[in-house]
Amino acid sequence: MHRVLLIDDDQRLADLLGQYFSQFDFELDNAILPSVGLKKLESGAYDLVILDIMLPEMDGFEVCKLIRRHSDIPIVMLTARGEVMDRIVGLELGADDYLPKPFEPRELVVRMQGILKRTQNEGADAHRLEFAPLMIDTTAREASIDGQLLPLSSMEYELLELFARSSGKTLSRDDILNQLKGIEVDIYSRSVDILVSRLRQKLKPLEVIKTVRGRGYIFTGHSS
Repeated sequence: MHRVLLIDDDQRLADLLGQYFSQFDFELDNAILPSVGLKKLESGAYDLVILDIMLPEMDGFEVCKLIRRHSDIPIVMLTARGEVMDRIVGLELGADDYLPKPFEPRELVVRMQGILKRTQNEGADAHRLEFAPLMIDTTAREASIDGQLLPLSSMEYELLELFARSSGKTLSRDDILNQLKGIEVDIYSRSVDILVSRLRQKLKPLEVIKTVRGRGYIFTGHSS
């Protein structure tokens, strides 16, 4: 059973989701205050975080930043307004997905299942992808440059592995969205640009992701 932490000051929502999630092998814990939620996360006992933007003490963006300082746990953000800028800011801060309120609980479950499926170790099929000095360990779901681990969120790791497995092939924004999401969602192409920009920053000084004007992106690393 997967353990999920909901950080949201709506206790009624927590109660409803807790009952609903139990049908899908999810155990929900909740925290009304961000400070309590952050404290609970220190235990390392959770597989995913659902994080509301509108919170007491501090907003969800600040909470996301604090989580990302120490953890790459998957984060799904809830946006009351569903505005594009909320989504963009959430991605920039390291969130893996977002869902505007109000939402259908089944859609949230599908999103969580997709994220956890991507982030789980696939065991026997795992191997290394090497593009010296970049090494991607798909068993540990980690990437390093010259032996130094890169602080990648789960979505950033997925994007890097997707590029590496498609080395030399131009990927359009739609290609990337379809691969990373696995389901049809209302998402804007700029979200991909933000993810790519974040990944490029973390890969520096390597410059292995090139923009193909009008078409998308291409990974230019050479396997070793």
